[in-house]
Amino acid sequence: MSFLDTLKAKLSPARDKVGELAHQHGDKVGHGLDKAARTVDEKTKGKYSDKIESGTQKAKDAIERLSHKHEEGTPPDAPPPAS
Repeated sequence: MSFLDTLKAKLSPARDKVGELAHQHGDKVGHGLDKAARTVDEKTKGKYSDKIESGTQKAKDAIERLSHKHEEGTPPDAPPPAS
């Protein structure tokens, strides 16, 4: 077994747990991301608004992908459903 295979096998339970938590608490994480984005935008006086918005959206998309992987009936390697 190669090093990467061993690493993947050991990290798989953690990945599953993160996906379960994302599924259960995705809305709370989304609200936290929005609040953090507003705070950073205020502190930078709007100078980086477009980058903050882009980063926030990418983080939300990642949380959504993690949460969809653990919905019942969705294979782990399937792409997320279209919005």
